[in-house]
Amino acid sequence: MDQKKLIESVKKLREELGLGIMEIKAALEQAEGDETKAKQILKEQGFKKAEKRAEKETHQGRVATYTHTTGKIGVMVELLCETDFVAKNEDFVALTKELCLQVAAMDPENPEALLEQEYIKDGSIKIKDMIAALNSKFGENIKLGRICRFEI
Repeated sequence: MDQKKLIESVKKLREELGLGIMEIKAALEQAEGDETKAKQILKEQGFKKAEKRAEKETHQGRVATYTHTTGKIGVMVELLCETDFVAKNEDFVALTKELCLQVAAMDPENPEALLEQEYIKDGSIKIKDMIAALNSKFGENIKLGRICRFEI
C-alpha cells in the first residue's frame, strides 16, 4: 500500500471512528489497505478492550430525557462511565440522546433488551455496538444503566 493512500485512509477512518492514528494504521496494514477489513479488525479489538474494562467502576455518567412532540411519551436513560470528563463529551451526550429516541420508539422491556435491539436509524448496528464503539474511543468502561419510559 503506497504511503499517500495509507495516510488518506487513516485520516478517513480517524474522522469516522475517532480512534488513534497508530491503531488505525496497524489495522490498515494488517488488512492490506482494505478499509472494510480494517474496520472489522478495529471493532474486534474494541470488544476485547471493552471486556478487559468491564469490571472498572462507573460512578459518573449522564441522565438524558426525551419527551415526544405529542407530549404523550416520555423517556429517561442513564448512561454510565468512569470519569466526568467523558460524561461531558459531545459524543457521549449525543449517544444518550440517541438512546432516548430508541427507547421512545422501540419500548424495550429492560436495559438488557435495549442493548440487543437494532439501532432504529441503522439496522446493521446494535445498541450494544454503539456503546462498545464509544468505550473503545475513550478507553473507559461505558455501560447502560437504567431506562424508563412513560406513555399516556
